Order: sequence, then C-alpha cells, then structure tokens
Amino acid sequence: MPHTSRRTAAALAALALAGTLAVGCAAGDSTSGGASLRPAAAQPSPSGSDCWRSGTSGDDWDDWDSWGPGMGPGMMDRDDCSWGQGMMGGHYWQRGDGTPVTTLDQARQRADAFADRLDLRVGEVMQFSKNFYAELETHSGKPATEVLVDPTDGDTGIEYGPAMMWNTDYGMHGGGQTQTRISPDQAQDRAQKWLRDRGGNLTAGEAEAFPGYYTLHTLRGGKINGMLSVNASTGVVWDHTWHGTYIATSEH
Repeated sequence: MPHTSRRTAAALAALALAGTLAVGCAAGDSTSGGASLRPAAAQPSPSGSDCWRSGTSGDDWDDWDSWGPGMGPGMMDRDDCSWGQGMMGGHYWQRGDGTPVTTLDQARQRADAFADRLDLRVGEVMQFSKNFYAELETHSGKPATEVLVDPTDGDTGIEYGPAMMWNTDYGMHGGGQTQTRISPDQAQDRAQKWLRDRGGNLTAGEAEAFPGYYTLHTLRGGKINGMLSVNASTGVVWDHTWHGTYIATSEH
C-alpha cells in the first residue's frame, strides 16, 4: 500500500458508518438491557460491500484489503491527507515526516503541530501499544476533541470513532445541534453498566465532556486499562478498541 494512502482508512470507515449512526443512537437511547448500550453495528455500504468488517480494529484499520471495494485512496487528497470536496471541509489529518514517534514528548510535539491548525492546545497525552492519544483543548481549558498519533511515522489526525462521528464542533457533523440529555454521572453509570454486562473486572472512570459526547478511562484495580465514550444525547457506548495495551500518560 502506498505510503501516501496510509492512515486514512479510518476516516473512510467513518463515512461508511455515517449512514447507520442514527439507528445505533436510537437503540442506545433505551436504558433497558445491556444490549441497548452497544455501539451501532455497521451496515453494508451502498455498494453492497461490508466496509466495516467484524474484528477490524487496531492495526487492521490501515489495511485496504479489510475494507472492501470502493474504499481506496482516490477518495482522499494525496497531497496533504485532507478530505476531498464535500468531506468535512478538509485538514483533519496531518502527515508526519516519517520519523518514528517513540516517546510521550515526541507525541506531544506532533499533537501540538496539529492542534495549531485548529487553534487548540494539547492536554493529556497517552501512550498505547498501537498509537499515541492526545486530548485537544480550547485556550480556556475546555475539552475540544481527541487525536491519534501514529508511532511509525508521526501521522496525526482526529481520532476515529466518537471524535469523528459524535463531536459536534470538530467532527464530521461539526456545527450540528445535539441536545445533551445525559449528565456526566449518567454517562459514567451507562459506561459501568456496559462494562458489567460484558463481565470482567473493569470499572468506569469519571466522564470528561467533549462536544456531543463523553470519554472515560476504563480501570482495572484503579489503574488505567483503556477508554470508551458515551453519546451525550442517546447514551450509546462506543468502546475504543483500537488503542491496544495502555503504557503511560503525560499530563499538561
């Protein structure tokens, strides 16, 4: 796969999910039963191919063969990794210089360069086995959006999943008006129920409010294990399955 087309498949997958988001959110609005809190299951794309195949996460997201026909680099601008015409207005990804990112400080530098494009600043940065994660904030310290940094080459962009699909200020549906029906405490309760219904010993941390949704750490024995998000309007839960194993955190 050409280097110029790498690290954009997640955005294309989000387009495939866009048509089914309303269905998933409606299902997640119910509080009866654990199944109501599951993320929306992706439906086949208009072409008939199942673009978001079961089990596609983590390292598989940049493998074009796993997405099906029609999901290729022709939908993206090869020059600057920005979206094409009609796709979010562009500039949601920034290509790295090809240098591996191995430390939290290096990841913060990449996130800083991307944040400048949105007039934001970097808050918490986390290292996982498959990527680096960073929160972007407004200059007043309000959470704005979430980004990922590719450790292999420094490519940086809006995190796929909730940040791309649910964020009403910086996501695909930016500028949309979504009524907040779920409080931070309710979001934590929803997340805890979702985890409990799936067994294991994970607990949900405090809910941090982003535009249109909340993101929470999942904890094992009081220590960070992973992350998930809760839609602020419907309460649907979206597990961040793409990070891998948690390694370390850098605060401001």
